[in-house]
Amino acid sequence: MTDSVNRRTAASQKRRRLTAAAARVLHEQGVERTTLADIAREADVPVGNVYYYFKTKDELVRAALSEHSAHLDELTAALEQLPDPLDRLKALVEAWVGRRDTAARRGCPTGTLAVELDKRADGDLDAEAGAVIRRLLDWAAGQFRELGLPDPDGLALTLVAGYQGMSLLANALRDPDVMTREGGRLLSWLDSLRGA
Repeated sequence: MTDSVNRRTAASQKRRRLTAAAARVLHEQGVERTTLADIAREADVPVGNVYYYFKTKDELVRAALSEHSAHLDELTAALEQLPDPLDRLKALVEAWVGRRDTAARRGCPTGTLAVELDKRADGDLDAEAGAVIRRLLDWAAGQFRELGLPDPDGLALTLVAGYQGMSLLANALRDPDVMTREGGRLLSWLDSLRGA
């Protein structure tokens, strides 16, 4: 390999580490409390290097949103391997419940970021966070549509609202069992739709 290829590879890996670190730190600390130095430390990158890849904190927030979107794509791609759309939806709920400890400590990564960004007076990052949630809604609606159920968009909204609600309450109460209990209710609700 040439030196220029090695440098490009190293730069790509550094940017990737910064993006992943931004997603983690912003979820843990929130946008306002997070500094570029926090993200650099988490990524094990000198703070001066951060500015080479991201000129502003907003650019890092965009990168974190991109990371959340990529995680959603990975999850839904894995769920698509299941042959039955109802099983896909139930596996989604089980994945949410599987992250109950994280939800109890910090809430939903994308949902909490969307709420925090909405409170800012400037920019359009809140809409970008909403777009990630919209992707989840669209995917879930597609599953309900494939099941042939009426009002698939409304059912998707009910499902995602249930997740956001249980995530918020688990966080507010610092109680991961909220996720377990409410996840069980969502699973029962999904099972009831099969006969609808």
